[in-house]
Amino acid sequence: MTQSDLSSRLNREQAQAELFDLLRIPSVSADPAYREDVRRAGEWVRAKLEGMGFTARLDETPLHPVVYAERMVDPGKPTVMIYGHYDVQPEAPADEWKTPPFEPTVRDGRIYARGSTDDKGQAFANIKGVELLLQQGELPVNVKFFIEGEEEIGSPSIVPYLQAHKDELKADVIVISDGSRFAKDVPTITYGVRGLSYVEIHVQGANRDLHSGSYGGAAPNPINALCEIIAKLKDEQGRITIPGFYDDVIPLTEDERRMWASLPHSDQDFMDSIGVRALPGEEGYTTLERIWGRPTLDVNGIWGGYQGEGSKTVIAAKAGAKVSMRLVPGQDPEKITRLIQEYVPTIAPAGVTVEVIDHHGGQPVKFATDSRAIQAANRALKRVYGRDAAFARTGGSIPIVAAFSEILGTEVLFVDYGLNEDAPHSPNESFAQEDYFNGILTAAYLLEELGK
Repeated sequence: MTQSDLSSRLNREQAQAELFDLLRIPSVSADPAYREDVRRAGEWVRAKLEGMGFTARLDETPLHPVVYAERMVDPGKPTVMIYGHYDVQPEAPADEWKTPPFEPTVRDGRIYARGSTDDKGQAFANIKGVELLLQQGELPVNVKFFIEGEEEIGSPSIVPYLQAHKDELKADVIVISDGSRFAKDVPTITYGVRGLSYVEIHVQGANRDLHSGSYGGAAPNPINALCEIIAKLKDEQGRITIPGFYDDVIPLTEDERRMWASLPHSDQDFMDSIGVRALPGEEGYTTLERIWGRPTLDVNGIWGGYQGEGSKTVIAAKAGAKVSMRLVPGQDPEKITRLIQEYVPTIAPAGVTVEVIDHHGGQPVKFATDSRAIQAANRALKRVYGRDAAFARTGGSIPIVAAFSEILGTEVLFVDYGLNEDAPHSPNESFAQEDYFNGILTAAYLLEELGK
């Protein structure tokens, strides 16, 4: 079937209305208050797939359920498993949203809602792509869906699930759409994701908050101490100072550096897009190299002391910070977590005690760029965008990817439909309507190409 045939079959109004129904469910996996809403989103996805003729079920885990569905058309044809997640990040800070985060709104050709691009919009584009193919007859490949509800909290239940369902989840390739293309007019195949070590640093001072006039200048200040600790985690060249942090890093290849240098990137445009005047980071590397191929350390949140209106002159008893470290091939998240746990107490100033709490992590993964599946993805993208795909690694982390490779032994294929400007994880997250519809078409063409 030609591109125009499939495009003309796509009911864009219906596809958007269905996505809106899913986006209205506040499936925030990190907050126990939303537990039933997370389940409701999973059941919504299960019912949709069942209505398309799939054998579909909702499988329990210790936290949030997994949607598993399959349509096996011919044992002699390739089997494609499509992965995604129906859980979303918390909406906070809610007061920075221009429209309610769980009431999807269209402005200037973009769908604004929490989960619109990460990952409900992209995952549902794959579902709609399969449905589009079914309108013309049977699927060209066997298709399985694995849609989980814990990705935004590190997928803690999923490794045991994969181990328990290893045989059932067998496939020739796993397709994931949960990231960003390089640029609006540049179709992209992602061949690597960074890993993650996520920790929380707690600093304890006195046994209670203290009057800053009576105790200031003598008592330890946990907030000041925390600031000192954070400042010592990087040097003036942007290098992370944790001993042993870089020991296992696999360097970028010259081919990669040349390939990324050829992409249409502008530091000025990048700065303008996020409203800053400089791009600080590790010296000796370009912006793309820093965000795709080098490890990082960032403070994601910080707390301590009085936060209300006006003044309150106290020395807080406690302070804390949340810290994420993005990792590259060669680095092990468990080792990196252990290294920062050992290092932080050595740089803490006198008078405070510190604890580094491990939250979750994920392995970095890198794939070859010349497989048959990647060639098929390039052909599918070319049918939509009229040009060959660019090859990129992503700065984000998808913890489950390494488990797919290690437990299932299956090639993973990233075909992303979103853009960084969609603001995933941020207030006013959005997904361009054009990207959503192009994602549906790409998903359909990809299955056709994988079936050849």
